[in-house]
Amino acid sequence: MNSLDDPRLFQKYDPEGMLARIHELPAQCQQAWQTAMDFDLPPDYAEIDRVVVLGMGGSAIGGDLVRILALSEARQPIIIHRDYGLPAFVDDRTLVIASSYSGNTEETLSAFEQVLETRSKKLAITTGGRLKEMAEQRNVPVSVFDYPAQPRAALGFSFLPVLCFLQKLGIISDKSADLAEAVRVLEELSKKIDEKVPLSRNQAKQLAGKLYGSLVVIYGADILAEAAHRWKTQINENSKAWACYEVFPELNHNATVGYELPRELADKIRVVLLRSPSFHRRVQLRYKVTGELLDRAGVKYDFVDSEGDCPLSQMMSLVLFGDYVSYYLAILYRVDPTPVAAINYLKEQLAEG
Repeated sequence: MNSLDDPRLFQKYDPEGMLARIHELPAQCQQAWQTAMDFDLPPDYAEIDRVVVLGMGGSAIGGDLVRILALSEARQPIIIHRDYGLPAFVDDRTLVIASSYSGNTEETLSAFEQVLETRSKKLAITTGGRLKEMAEQRNVPVSVFDYPAQPRAALGFSFLPVLCFLQKLGIISDKSADLAEAVRVLEELSKKIDEKVPLSRNQAKQLAGKLYGSLVVIYGADILAEAAHRWKTQINENSKAWACYEVFPELNHNATVGYELPRELADKIRVVLLRSPSFHRRVQLRYKVTGELLDRAGVKYDFVDSEGDCPLSQMMSLVLFGDYVSYYLAILYRVDPTPVAAINYLKEQLAEG
């Protein structure tokens, strides 16, 4: 039996149930959306010129996905702040959303402390912790959710509430129909690539096998730029493996020149190109020509196409596909996808320092 078709390996290397969290993504998205729809925002929060999302890691990627989706219609810029402190432009016409799964993320708390001293509109999204305490002490609205998991496995709760809140404030159009389509697409896709589907018919398992032993580079564009980012971080955290990501068309102005050297790396790198039929025709041509350049350099690559009609479905279908691939890659590497020992060690050393 192929290792990715052996249920005993999933039980052995996934004792904390990361696979179950991946299964739950469609339902999680639906739950997160409804929670946000039921949440009341102060009326004056619509009077803003910009949105700043504070977050790190799995709590920040949701803001990235929102930013990409909103680019084509939002008149207010959406900025994701991954750092200590606060940008100087934050003022009374800024909505600042602090997103932290644990509520104790050091960088986010540092920025939120400064936010509290400004006249900006403020909002927090968390399961609890210090962020919830600080917000409640200053009468800042807090959207609290309960979903026991690693922060990266709670993507729906860092992504869809922010999207829903922007809809409520009139910054973007109504996404309810798109959300319903996306949930259907995710449910259908999961049935095609979950662990019960054998390797011979499972594209996610097949791709994980190709990526095994390689340094993975993910390419994306437009609405899939941050999906590529998500693939990179999921391979890092779930598979415990090196990964990088790049974005079209920028990568054609630098990365493609670097395919030549060192020559011995060509056999160690595998590129995954995430595609959508909605891409600008010139970007679609760039994908084709970039494949030709990779062929010339002797670098192996694979195309993975999105599913669904609306941008939200196309984005989330590839997010889910990448989650499964990173999980199967962890099983091939014989590692538990849930723990993040290096991050925990870093936090311990920072606490001592």
